[in-house]
Amino acid sequence: MVSKRLQEIPASGTIAISNLVSQMKSEGIDIVSFSMGEPDFTTPANIIESCCDSLNAGFTHYTPSMGIPELRQAVADMEREVDGVPCQASNVLVTPTKQAIFMIALAYIDPGDEVILPDPSWVSYEACIRLAGGVPVYVPTRYEDEFVVDPALVEAAVTPRTRMIILNTPSNPTGTVIPADVLKQIADIAISHDILVLSDEIYESIIYEGRHTSIASLPDMFDRTLLVSGLSKTYAMTGWRLGWAVASEERIKAINKLQSHSISCCVSFVQKAAVEAIRGPQDDKEAMVREFRKRRDLAVDLIADIPGLECNVPKGAFYVFPKYDADMPSAKLAEVLLKEGHVAVTPGTAFGPGGEGFFRVSYATSEDQIREGFDRIRKTLAQL
Repeated sequence: MVSKRLQEIPASGTIAISNLVSQMKSEGIDIVSFSMGEPDFTTPANIIESCCDSLNAGFTHYTPSMGIPELRQAVADMEREVDGVPCQASNVLVTPTKQAIFMIALAYIDPGDEVILPDPSWVSYEACIRLAGGVPVYVPTRYEDEFVVDPALVEAAVTPRTRMIILNTPSNPTGTVIPADVLKQIADIAISHDILVLSDEIYESIIYEGRHTSIASLPDMFDRTLLVSGLSKTYAMTGWRLGWAVASEERIKAINKLQSHSISCCVSFVQKAAVEAIRGPQDDKEAMVREFRKRRDLAVDLIADIPGLECNVPKGAFYVFPKYDADMPSAKLAEVLLKEGHVAVTPGTAFGPGGEGFFRVSYATSEDQIREGFDRIRKTLAQL
């Protein structure tokens, strides 16, 4: 028997759909997949070349567990210059982004601690909270408010057991960008109640309207914020598995204690490539964002033409989260769309109870696939 803690954790909804899609494709079934949050672009050539150069130079051994100094400095400079986060290299831990979230949960959540998170939100937050023995406390967001979390509801959810607030901006699954004034109100709540904030900013470079604000850049927030970000979405580097955590030196050292007893350090030659990603030419990154915006506009227009569907216009990331009026749970609808329509979406309830009545579409795929996929959705819904 596996441990009790693992028995209480459901499998990742996004990974489960992806595995089923892979199985159906292996059987020769033509599937349009909107299920995975993964850019379909190839990692920019200068990054690949940097990785190959480091391999050819024999840079294939252990690195310091915190990451190579030049990468930690590059991350610190970027966070400080681009986002206004007052950090130095000593505030940076190089680690896969999802690993960072998992380690932060283990480092700062004790059994019975409550963690506030918007509903809906990314599938693995709840799992990380529960694995650490914590209790997720969902704060509902509203479609009518473009899923922007209401600070008044956050305040109302605070109890003596509240340890942490999790924010994700831009958001997976909704594409919501939390406005600076809302972040300021949440910062005031965190300060007044002495609560930590885990700020997941992995999509920070993929914004179409407005600008990204890091809560760690706000007055008196750096020392109570645990910021995580990475390369996967910005540079089409999902398979490279590299990101970082930024926090006070004391908190970074605590998280690194877990890293040193788990993965030891990140892949050496990937770290060299990461320096090139951050410090090298950004033309490919900017071109990807322009293409994502075109795809977003296409997806929103196609949804508007399908009876029974409607959606907000997401301001960031590469997801739309349409609302549907079919009389069935989102998990069942996703099953019908996959098995009958041969198009894969992720059910809204994979992202929390507030996701019922919605499903997530990742438009990180070609325009032809977006058109074909929504045509299949339209035909399948018409049969319902």
